[in-house]
Amino acid sequence: MLIENMKMAFSAIRANKMRSFLTMLGIIIGIGSVISIVSIGDTMRSMFEGLYREIGVTQAFLYIGYWVDDVRQSDYFTLDEIKRIKEVFGDEITYIDSNAYTSADAVSGRTTVKFSFDGIDYNYQEVQPVDMVYGRYLNEGDVLGQRKNVVMDTTSAMNLFGVENAVGKTFRTTLYGTTEEYTVVGIYRKKLSPFQSMMMGASTEGGEAFVPYTILTRPNDIFYALRVFARDEDRMDELFNKIKFYVAKSKDRTPEDFRLNSAKDEMGQMDSMMGGLAAAVGGIAAISLLVGGIGIMNIMLVSVTERTREIGIRKSLGARTRDIMIQFLTESAILSACGGIVGILLGGGLVMIGGALLGVQAIVKPVVVLLAVGFSAMVGIFFGMYPASKAAKKDPIEALRYE
Repeated sequence: MLIENMKMAFSAIRANKMRSFLTMLGIIIGIGSVISIVSIGDTMRSMFEGLYREIGVTQAFLYIGYWVDDVRQSDYFTLDEIKRIKEVFGDEITYIDSNAYTSADAVSGRTTVKFSFDGIDYNYQEVQPVDMVYGRYLNEGDVLGQRKNVVMDTTSAMNLFGVENAVGKTFRTTLYGTTEEYTVVGIYRKKLSPFQSMMMGASTEGGEAFVPYTILTRPNDIFYALRVFARDEDRMDELFNKIKFYVAKSKDRTPEDFRLNSAKDEMGQMDSMMGGLAAAVGGIAAISLLVGGIGIMNIMLVSVTERTREIGIRKSLGARTRDIMIQFLTESAILSACGGIVGILLGGGLVMIGGALLGVQAIVKPVVVLLAVGFSAMVGIFFGMYPASKAAKKDPIEALRYE
């Protein structure tokens, strides 16, 4: 019986191709919009998660809270404190430094380039690996001896020296009012997706370089924050809280006086924000499904009127009220489901094409596709209920008299 109803539904749809297409258009637009927005939201959430994992999801920053009024110099950190924290939490910490950074002009001959200098320890590559192409990375001697050695990426080297392999070349820069000469000991190559370049502010004009963090703690060897990488992602929250309590006790402060900002928390906040935004915009887009459903109801009412005589003939031949109702419900459900399938192909296709153009992996979840198809069919059934009921309740004698 179902197969027969489906055949009749497809026959009726083919008999009015343009009308059927225009009826499905609302569903196509609605489902396509919902699929596109949900998929874009999932893709963006995945890219942000990947970005945070690239910069280190197990890292956190600890510093005195901005709400503390009576800040003392002892509330800041020293190199000796980093050593003590390493000794106390050594097995649980992968990496720790002062999170020191600054910007200054780098001068080589007649070329001047604005550089960002990031202070790191010698083992920073364990948590943020890079592809070294020339020279070496900073070593323990560079850090302990506060040597004026730097490691930069190939783009920065080209901007400052005009060549990628700038190992051994020197430049002048002024940090904390003192102008000194720095030597390039290593060059690495960045591998960033277009999305990462956009989010991390990658520039093709300026420069970036790693220097020993001990250099950037001058002139008084104190700094304002700790950057810590936990060894175990599952237990990092526990570790960060223990470090906060340890620091607070050593400085005669309460733990509430210090602020702990972890990459995991930021990632969770960003994920919640992106998910909420996608849900809100997706809900707005779903309104077009309501419009599409109204269109289906309208066209099915027209169809019932046009096929009044057919309904009368079927009833006179023994068709039951339920049979007539199922026939028209099947037709409205197929109209909506076909529109939903086209909308899924359109929406998913646009997301895939956009992802390919941007160089990112688009995410279209199968469960979203199945829900979209099922929802579109339910829209057809819901909005086809009244026209089907109206058709089923027609008096066969009156229907046969209809011209």
